[in-house]
Amino acid sequence: MKATTMTLLKIILKNEVFPALGCTEPTAVAYAASIAAEKLDGPVEELRITVDPGVFKNGMAVTVPNTGGEHGNLIAGVIGALIGQPERRMKILEGATPDIIARAKTLITTGHASVECDSTQLGLRIDVTVRNSQEAVRAVMQQNHTNLVLLEKNGETLFSKQEEDPTRLPDYKDALREMSIAELVDAAEQMDAEDEAYIREGLAMNQKIAAEGLQLHKVGYYLADLKQKKFLQDDVCSSSKIMTAAAADGRMGGLSFPVMSSGGSGNQGIVAILVPYNVGKWFEIDEPTIMRSIALSHLINSYIKCYTGSLSPICGCAIAAGVGAAAAIVYQQEGKDMAKIALAINNLISDLGGMLCDGAKGGCSLKVASSTDSAIRSAYMALNDHGITSVEGFVGKTPEETIQNLSRISDIGMSKVDETMIKIMMDKGK
Repeated sequence: MKATTMTLLKIILKNEVFPALGCTEPTAVAYAASIAAEKLDGPVEELRITVDPGVFKNGMAVTVPNTGGEHGNLIAGVIGALIGQPERRMKILEGATPDIIARAKTLITTGHASVECDSTQLGLRIDVTVRNSQEAVRAVMQQNHTNLVLLEKNGETLFSKQEEDPTRLPDYKDALREMSIAELVDAAEQMDAEDEAYIREGLAMNQKIAAEGLQLHKVGYYLADLKQKKFLQDDVCSSSKIMTAAAADGRMGGLSFPVMSSGGSGNQGIVAILVPYNVGKWFEIDEPTIMRSIALSHLINSYIKCYTGSLSPICGCAIAAGVGAAAAIVYQQEGKDMAKIALAINNLISDLGGMLCDGAKGGCSLKVASSTDSAIRSAYMALNDHGITSVEGFVGKTPEETIQNLSRISDIGMSKVDETMIKIMMDKGK
């Protein structure tokens, strides 16, 4: 699929921005399992899941919606298989019932369901096989959370796409990777009524979970409490951090409300959407400009993920969604001022470029709050023509070069981070 500035936004909104109930990794495992189970004649009696290190790490500690507080890829996968309704896609867990949860727990406790990490996999990969006494069905997702590449029943292929080198990007991402930030601004400005309606749908979705998450007495609640007690000022920084942290609290805490993702991540969708919106409303920016800025935020988030990968050792909320939000804030006030947008991007990456991803869990709300704070600060400095330059650290001569440098640090310099992180997390479980 070849992308141009006229079609790029639609392609990204279709492939990278979608509603998801719960953390996208265990939800994707549940979705893959539902695809396999739907083709199985008779009940699911056994389920085996193999995932790449990134999916394994992200699914270990996060709460799965509609499960009464259960955690992890395994319970999500078994529930997805027992629901067996792939038409629900990334909202598959809406179909969970007490009976299904009880049956899922029985399959797990009796050893009839398992999840393993395949450390040889370099990109996102979910491989699920469901069985009963008569049949076996296998479903494989690769490269992104909803990209089915193989469906087999009793060894016979029902559907297949060529399984490409996991380091090779899909065509639309390959085209996106070659674009400049200036071209992404042009693409955002091509937003039509259909695109805007979809962006508004995501905004409403994420605002809803932010309001619900504030009731959980977690990070968002305590930030609001700090504001109430005058430790934080009642300003755009505080209100934005409270909103995004509360939304992440709700999502990581397993609330049964979908989130509009960005770049395949719900937490990144929270930052990419809510930060530009809340800042834009604070400064009384007109609605069409705010919507275009959110479109730009999505585009930049997905652009950076083309370099860092779908699941990276470094926090995507910080160095992908936060960058998109910072650029969006500058765009709201200065339009296509590429010098200021470049400064905002370099500022944020210089600030948060080393933030580690240690999987999806409640603590992500802290990182979301940090990303929100840095996005606003980075944009403000850029709007006043101040920014980190190529004289310092790994910052490049252009924002594109800075992003490429960050990719090198993630891919080469931090190549052992996920392996080490997963071992630490598994050792704690022992």
